[in-house]
Parts: sequence; structure tokens; C-alpha cells
Amino acid sequence: MSEKKAMSEQRAMSRKESMSDQAHKRLQHLDEEWDLIVVGGGITGAGILREASRCGLKVLLLEQKDYAWGTSSRSSKMVHGGLRYIPQGQLKLTHESVIERERLMKEAPGLVDLGSFTMPHYKWKFPGPFSFNALLAMYDFYARLWAHYFSNKTSVVQKLIPGLKHKNLVGATMFRDAFVDDARLVMRVLDEAIADGGTAMNYSKVVDLLKDGEQVCGVCAEDGITGETVEFKARVVVSAAGVWSDPLRAKVGEKPVIRPLRGSHLVIPSWRLPVAHACCFMHPDDKRPVFVFPWEGSTVVGTTDLDNVGDLEDEPVITNQEIEYLLKAVNGEFDSADITREDVISTWTGVRPVISSGKNIDPSKETRDHAVWDKNGLVSVCGGKLTTFRLIARDVLRKANHYLPDVTVPADKEDATIFHTECEPVEDKRFAALGKQQQKRLQGRLGIRLQEVLQQAEDSDFLRVGSTDFLWLELRWAARTEQVEHLDDLLLRRTRVGNLIKNGATEHMQRIGQIMTEDGGWTGSKWEEELDRYGALWKRAYSLENPA
Repeated sequence: MSEKKAMSEQRAMSRKESMSDQAHKRLQHLDEEWDLIVVGGGITGAGILREASRCGLKVLLLEQKDYAWGTSSRSSKMVHGGLRYIPQGQLKLTHESVIERERLMKEAPGLVDLGSFTMPHYKWKFPGPFSFNALLAMYDFYARLWAHYFSNKTSVVQKLIPGLKHKNLVGATMFRDAFVDDARLVMRVLDEAIADGGTAMNYSKVVDLLKDGEQVCGVCAEDGITGETVEFKARVVVSAAGVWSDPLRAKVGEKPVIRPLRGSHLVIPSWRLPVAHACCFMHPDDKRPVFVFPWEGSTVVGTTDLDNVGDLEDEPVITNQEIEYLLKAVNGEFDSADITREDVISTWTGVRPVISSGKNIDPSKETRDHAVWDKNGLVSVCGGKLTTFRLIARDVLRKANHYLPDVTVPADKEDATIFHTECEPVEDKRFAALGKQQQKRLQGRLGIRLQEVLQQAEDSDFLRVGSTDFLWLELRWAARTEQVEHLDDLLLRRTRVGNLIKNGATEHMQRIGQIMTEDGGWTGSKWEEELDRYGALWKRAYSLENPA
């Protein structure tokens, strides 16, 4: 037996549970005592669970709603180095982000993939080719590769970005970053953590901290499904609650630190605005960067950057101000496109957990770096970028090491993979018939569970859902094993068909209902209730029917 295969079998034997096993548990069935409890199931919390389980800790993650429900399913879908942070002097953040971007593309192809970006340049307008290419030189230096160039052939630029305005166009700079399905990244990281012994539960809200005197020694959590409350003891509690961090920090006497900033996006059919590259340009009003990029067979326009108002417990909704802002941006850069509200398939709005400087400055100028604090056994982490979640997790564990002296936290540069990569070759004729690109996509999205997914899939599950790249087997697997409690969990996070198909994919509800009753264990009344709930939610928060 080869050493690689022996390692694979040894790791498989050491895995305690899969997400499938944990899907059927609720809080009252879990152990009462843990080494570490993580509050928050976004990418930061998932990363902490991953690194803690790798260290051999007995660790529990509790998410108040669904995994990635907040910021981590509503980003701009980019794994990037933060080019705009260089002029702001955040060189360390950019350097770390570029290195982590390259790592993620290497470890998770099909989930984190190289993206081509184009910045058009116009006479007498910022940024010019020279200044922009100077920034990219530093960008590529950090990545240790030369991956940008300027083209003054406007005909070539217009072929890559059809419909781009040509008046005063002098050329464009091409460069690289990466794209990701952010919610699926969270699920893969969670799955890797669970395979190494971690435990994760969604719809489990931490309502209070347990204390021994002033020292935090656990949490009280409310089960969002059964309504029961359960207490858990822990050597240390970590808050990775994103924009919900301040209420938990207040329980140990800490002051608010979060400035919640909202960002919204429009999804339009690719035939209305076909782009081969992501196109970035400056908004005519405030000179903020705006992106138009291909995503899952559609085209996305985003994003805004505004102070968020309203209750953070409610689903964030795009505002009329943001709709007009994004339409003005895209129609200004693609001056013959005439994109209107009627072209929009769906929208999404996310709220970013940015650390406030305490100053009345433009939202875009607030730092995107993270910070970690420890107060009486509550270790809090706020801010940060999706791209650097692994480094953030290790910073958190180093801060928590005071309470876990027997744990060795890996160094940032240690070459431990985020994802298990020693997967066995897939021997399935149906999988082989999908084509190389779709195979790569499924491997990236499903990771170590791919073999199980294929074994449980029916022949008809290898068909696409409408015109999307999603296959029915992805919905069936999620319904069966990935803790899907509500219909929006399935259609807006485990998959994206609710964002990509008109009217939230209502034309496919008959088959989706069959999957949820057969594989999700839903009753007929549960399905009808969820159908009504999802329809109202989609109209309110993911369409232009009821903008704020």
C-alpha cells in the first residue's frame, strides 16, 4: 500500500462524524463540555472550527441562523488581494491576501477559480494606465508572478468586454484575481472541520454567556427548531459573530466596535450584458470602483458601500438609492446597453462587519483588516476579509492559547492544507460523461464528499437545474445531509438557483418539493409552509418588488 493511500485510510478512520451525521442532531443531544465554542457560522467561524479541529480540540460551532446566512453568502464572490488597499497603505493586508488567494486556487480548483479582470482607460480620466499598472506591479510582486499587461488595441478590449463605450477609450489593463461561491466555501470548510472531529449546528442562537465570577466558562444557546435552551461549558468561548459581535461583547463590558456597511448587487441575464472578463471601472458620481462580472452563467453588477440602517436581525434589502446607483454605473460604462429594472433577475445585499475607526469618514476608507480581543475568557474577532480566513483563524487560536496551553497552533507559513486533497479517483460513468469543466466544478464544490454524492445520486440527478450549471444531485445531497432547515437554505446558499432563475426558481418547485419530502424528511404541510415563506422572502429581499 502506498504511503499516500495509507494516510488517506488512517485519516478516514479517525473522522468522527460527517455533516450527514450531525444533520439529524439538535442541541439537547450534544455533550455538555467542550474545549472551545465558536459563536458564528460564517467563513471566519468556519475557519476557526477548521483550525481548532486540526489541533485536536473538542470544538463546537453554533450559528444563530443558517451557515453563511450573513455576510459570507452575500459578498462580491471574489477571492482577491485588495488592490485598492495599496493606496491606503494597507500593504500587509494586500500581501497576505494575495498569498492566500494563490493557496485557495491551488487547493480548491472548481470552487476558487482564476478570474480575468479588465480596467478600461479613457483620456483625461482616473486611473490612467501608468498609475494603475504601478499598483499591479506591487500586486504581482506579492504573488511572485507577472500577470498583468496593458493593451492599447481598443478593438481587442471591446471583444473581451462587448458594449463597452468607445469614446476616448485608449486601451485597458488586464490582470488576475479569483472568483468563489462564498457560501459553498463555508460549507466545504465546515465539512473538512467536521471530518476532523469538529461539531457544527445551525439555527442555534447563543443568548447568554455562562460565567464563573467574571470569567466566561460557556454559553447558553437556544435551539431555533425545538425552542429548547441548553447550556454548554467550555475552556474558552470565541465570538466570530460578524455584524452581531457587539451585543455579545457587551456582556463582558466591551464597547461597540462594528460599523456595519451594506453592499448590494444586481443579477442580470448574460445575454443582456455578455462579458468574457470582469470589468472594473469608476462610478461617475463618487469615483468608487464598480464591477460587472460573469457569475454562474449570468452577469452581476456591484457593489455599493453605505452605512447600514435597520435591524440586523432582518434580511437586508436593496434600496432604491442603490438600484439607481448601480444602473447609472453600468449604463454609463456600457452606453448602449440600456439596462433597466425589468432586466434584473434577482438581487442580494450583504452587511460587512467593518471595524469602526470612530471617525466620520467615507465607508470605503475604513480598514478591512481584522482585530482580536480577549476579555475574561471571551475571545472576539471582528473585521477581516473572506480571502484571509485561515490567517484570521490562527490569530484567534493564538489569542485563545492562554486558556488552551496544551495546544500548539500552526505557524501561518506552515504548509498544512485547508482542504483534504488525497481523494480517490472517481469511477462513475455518469460523472465521466459530464465533461471536464463540470467534473472540476463538482469536485471543487463537494470535496471529500464527492464519492458519496455520486453513489447516492439517481441518473436523472445528473441533469442541470434549468439553464444553470447546478445539477439536481447537488440539491438532493444538500437536502439529505447538509442541515437544510428552510427552503432558502437550499436555494440561496447550498445552491444559487434562487438567484439565477427568474422568480426565484418557482418553475422548478414541483421537483424541489419532491426532493425535500423524499430526502429532506419534510411533510406535505411543512413543504407548503416553506413554499409560502420562501416566496415572500424572495420578493422582499432578493427582487426589486419591494426595495427599501
